[in-house]
Amino acid sequence: MRRIDALVLFGAISQYNVVAAKGLPRGVGPEFAKFFENKASFACIGVPSITLDPSQINDGSCDCPDGSDEPGTAACAYLDSLSPEQPLPGSVTGTTNTTNSLPGFWCANKGHIGGYIPFLYVNDGICDYDMCCDGSEEYAHVGGVKCENRCDAIGKEYRRVEEARRKSKERSAAQRKTLIKEAADLRSVVEGRVQALRKEIDQLEIKKGELQKKFEEVERSERGKVVKPEGQGKLGILLGLAKNRVGELRHTLDKVMDQRDDLKDKVEQLEDILRALKDEYNPNFNDEGVKAAVKSWEDYAASAEQEEQKSEISDTDILDVLKEDGEQSGINWAEFQEEEGGSDTDILYNLEAYLPSFARDFVHEKINLLRIWLIENGLLADNPATGGESRLVTAARDALESAKNEFSQKTASLEEQQRDLEKDYGPDGIFRAIKGRCVSTDVGEYEYELCWLDRTTQKSKKGHGNTNMGNFVRIDKELADDEERADGKGLGKGHRMVLRYDNGQGCWNGPNRRTDVWLACAEKDELWRVSESEKCVYKMEVGTPAACDDVHEPGVGKDEL
Repeated sequence: MRRIDALVLFGAISQYNVVAAKGLPRGVGPEFAKFFENKASFACIGVPSITLDPSQINDGSCDCPDGSDEPGTAACAYLDSLSPEQPLPGSVTGTTNTTNSLPGFWCANKGHIGGYIPFLYVNDGICDYDMCCDGSEEYAHVGGVKCENRCDAIGKEYRRVEEARRKSKERSAAQRKTLIKEAADLRSVVEGRVQALRKEIDQLEIKKGELQKKFEEVERSERGKVVKPEGQGKLGILLGLAKNRVGELRHTLDKVMDQRDDLKDKVEQLEDILRALKDEYNPNFNDEGVKAAVKSWEDYAASAEQEEQKSEISDTDILDVLKEDGEQSGINWAEFQEEEGGSDTDILYNLEAYLPSFARDFVHEKINLLRIWLIENGLLADNPATGGESRLVTAARDALESAKNEFSQKTASLEEQQRDLEKDYGPDGIFRAIKGRCVSTDVGEYEYELCWLDRTTQKSKKGHGNTNMGNFVRIDKELADDEERADGKGLGKGHRMVLRYDNGQGCWNGPNRRTDVWLACAEKDELWRVSESEKCVYKMEVGTPAACDDVHEPGVGKDEL
């Protein structure tokens, strides 16, 4: 049996499923019956000014320029807008390149669904059961062909399949409803985080202002105090220099570690490129440069395996060295800085101790105020000694810096959560519920994997590594024009969601890989097919409940005919 695309209106409107009224010419569909009710004459449907005798209907002669007088024969089959243009006096256009007023030969298909079949198929000696299950288009029995009526069996199977599809759509709709609820709950969680972060940031803003004010007050009150410098004599100076030097070395080692990690990442990227070159190059292509590069990579890989067996300093040992000095690690500098007793200058710093108790506080306050006034007016130099800052100032500064850091972290987190709320997660935000989940399928020697809103990957079953086929960019819509599949695992016809995955791993002598993921309605996530439409451009056909946006809720009818 044959399938046609343009001319068949198979599955006509349901109210016309009944056989045409008795007395209508053969091949007339229910919606055209009114044009054939006049028994005295017939007016051409497209050119009413031309009237014919009823005997001229279905007489095998195309008398109307629009072919409407031959609803039950193939006499006017050559009238088609797609036909090669030939002169035809009297037609609407003056040529055969015109449109027939009738869509085709009407098959009542009792027990199934009535529909039209192209006039070209009428009495051609072939039973077209997929369009005319009652066999009425072969009424002349050309070549002895007799087409039995199979509408009961075909209609029964059609209804069974349609019922299965209906139930599948209902299950898909229920699954989609669940996903929408999950997505809404996840969005609510993010919205809750945003509200909580805003409150925390407001509180931190107040706290930061208070700590800033407190720090300035403490710094001002402590500015005029004479603070004994860290360490005494040459040994104290040497101790300070050693402590600074150790800090510089530790900072340098930390930077070297960062540079080493960056170089390791670059080496891994280069190894991936060379591994892809070895796996994908054509050994039959006589390119000595490529062959030499592949041979060098194989030698390098072999030597790298041997070097991996050599012992090297572990990251744990280096991290131990990088730990700050203190009582639990490194050098406890405080032990060397503690001294018994005080120096002679301490007496000068404690003149107030020689004053009577009733005058001590008064003099102390006035001296401090005088010293602060002299410093603020440039009459007395402030204490510039490194490490000579009082513990009160240090504690106030640490508290302020801690509040500033926490404020910055909370602000960055808030911006991240707000970007998440603004991101396109598809209709009803449904992809939020499946973000990060993956689905895969095997095709030949590869496994193809799709991770929702993340990336697409080609995985070799022979251990040659994975290839990034693209990273998620956006959600689009495009028009699909595929034939319906018997198993329902196809895109069909109509607008479909398409997920764009771009900027994947580069192809050999080609662009970066990218993948277009076409979505269709299904009960569960399934990766149906993977194809390469052009070099390094892949197409994935995927079924998912997230794409069932046109499915009605169970119990709600929808006219699909």
